[in-house]
Formats: sequence, C-alpha cells, structure tokens
Amino acid sequence: MPQLNPNPWFAIMILTWFTFSLLIQPKLLSFIPTNNPINKTVTAKPTPWAWPWT
Repeated sequence: MPQLNPNPWFAIMILTWFTFSLLIQPKLLSFIPTNNPINKTVTAKPTPWAWPWT
C-alpha cells in the first residue's frame, strides 16, 4: 500500500506547515480587522416577534 509509505508525504507536510507558520501566518496576522467587536455599542433590545398563533 503506497499510502503507508511516509517517505515523500511527511516531507511535503512538514514543508507545507513550515511555509504556513513562518511565511503566510505572520502576513495574515498583521492585518487589522475592520469590524472590531469591542468598539460596538449595545443597542436597545428588540421587541419580541408577535406570532399570530400564540
């Protein structure tokens, strides 16, 4: 069974994770989120829906 041979696939997986964690992840984390939920104010509670069958 060739899928049990980790020789080529383990190196590809390690190289992919190193690429992601060292190159791509710092670039993605450097972006500032546009919708920061901390700055949002709480609005008044909405009125409950008046269901016609209740």
